[in-house]
Formats: sequence, C-alpha cells, structure tokens
Amino acid sequence: MAIAKAERLMNLALCLLGTRRPLTKRELRSSIEAYLEAAGDDAFNRMFERDKDDLRELGLIIDTAENVEGEAAYQARRDLNQLPPITLDPAEAAALGLAARVWQQARLAGAASGALQKLRAAGMPLTDDDRGASGALQPRIPAQDAAFEPLMLACRDRRPVVFQYRKSTEAQPAKRQVEPWILECWRGHWYLAGWDRDRRAERVFRLSRITGPVRSRAGAYTAEVPDQVRVRETVERWAGESATASARIRLRKGCGYPLRARATQARDTGDGWEELEVPYGHGLGAWLAEFGPDVLVLEPADLRADVVDRLRAVAKG
Repeated sequence: MAIAKAERLMNLALCLLGTRRPLTKRELRSSIEAYLEAAGDDAFNRMFERDKDDLRELGLIIDTAENVEGEAAYQARRDLNQLPPITLDPAEAAALGLAARVWQQARLAGAASGALQKLRAAGMPLTDDDRGASGALQPRIPAQDAAFEPLMLACRDRRPVVFQYRKSTEAQPAKRQVEPWILECWRGHWYLAGWDRDRRAERVFRLSRITGPVRSRAGAYTAEVPDQVRVRETVERWAGESATASARIRLRKGCGYPLRARATQARDTGDGWEELEVPYGHGLGAWLAEFGPDVLVLEPADLRADVVDRLRAVAKG
C-alpha cells in the first residue's frame, strides 16, 4: 500500500510539473492509472484531495486556477519549484563533507554519499580527499551506536522517546522517558541532551549506555526546548574538565597514563605505586572506576565512596 501511494504521488507530481497549462481533476484522473481504478467519483475526489495535500506538505507549490468552463485546474510551475543555485565556500564544503562522514557506518551512508556527489557536480569545491591525498590525517566522527539514528530522527521530528539506560553506578538499566533536544559528539562518544519526563529536569545521556531499542512516542513536548543546548559544557562539567578541587590517588606503575598526564603532582612511593594529585570534579569517579584495581583513591572520602559504589555495581553484573 505504501509503495502504491508513493507511486501515485510521484505520477501526480510529474503531471502537475510537466503540463504547460493547468489541468482539471477530470484530466488528471484520465492520465493517472491509480485514479482510473478508483471506485466511483467520491472515492477519486477523496484520494485526489489527500494526495494534493500530501504533495503540498512535502513542499510542492501547486497553483489553482479556473479554465474557460469555470472548472478548478491545477499546475505546479517549474520556476516556483526549483531550488536556488548552490554556492558553497571551502569551509562550508568541508563541514558538509564531515557531516556526511558521520553516516559512514549508518543506514543513510549511501544517501549521504549520493548527495555529496550531486553537490560536487554542481560545483562544490574539492577537498584534499577528493584530489587523492593519502597519508593525511582526516577527521572522523563515528556513529556506530545503535541508538544514534533513531535519536537523530527523533530530535529532528521533535518526537518523545523511551529507552532503557544503564548508569555507571547501577548494575541494571532503567526506563527513561525523554524529550530529545540535540545530539553531540565529544571525545569519540555521542551524547543526547533532552528533558527527562520522570525526573522533570534536563539530562544528558551517553548513547553507549542505552540498552535495547529506542522507541518513539506520539504526542507533543511538555517542556520548552532551549534556544541553545550546551551539551559539551555539561559533559565536560560531569567529566571533571572544569574541576576546581584536587583528589589524591595511588596509581600502579605502568598503568593509567591518561591519569598521569593530568596529574598536577606525582611521587614515587617505592612499592610499585605512585601517589598523584589530579583535578577533581563531577564525573571523576566514573573515570577512575574504569582503571579497576590499578587505582586507589586516598581522598577526598566522598570520591573514594563513589568509586567503591561503582566497582560494586560492576561486580554485581
């Protein structure tokens, strides 16, 4: 049924775009096979009006006029249904190329590649990659999380979603009902910002912690979408990037090089461990827990308790 309707809409659009004069419903019915098969005039009229509204919703501009006999007639003039010339500077072209690479592992990879080919044919500036450069560093934004595509579409269409989310401090995932706002990639991970309906507050979710399918829900948003959603600043704050305090930890030698790189002080204790001071902010506990038995938190006490709780949650499975 969906294919039949799509074919009918395409045929109607071609008729309206290809005619040199407005066509009446009677003339359109005689030109489109699906309309000839309609069971009676009433069924045809309902079908035609729905199709006409669908085409207009898709962006086709359809003019209505009267012929010499006073009948309503329709035409989609080509000059009103053409896109303006595409002009891109090198920076804009590079941004589009990077956006297309987001889809390199996603279902729309073919469509993104085809769109770039058409833009290049229209005169989009070539990138170094197009000229056959090899060995150069190229930006890549992975989109391998299964939740990426349905959440991207939900953000675009402003549709609430439901999914199971496992926090780093909990062993089992929990149901979250979210009004999605925006997706952003930070340090190789995708994050979703939106309104958590159950907690009635803004929340940021890491896509790799979403388990199972993302399901869309009908209905309008209950919270206003902010003009600017600062996902990166929120994630950086939670990850301790804007830390104002310090934590003292013990780190096994030969392990945890990212921690060593951030340390403000380091001292060899002579027993196969080093004592480090690192910036302390929200989210540091989750990061330290990733190093498992190679890290011991000395102080502050709340950070030590946070890491212990996270490790216990992982041990419970």
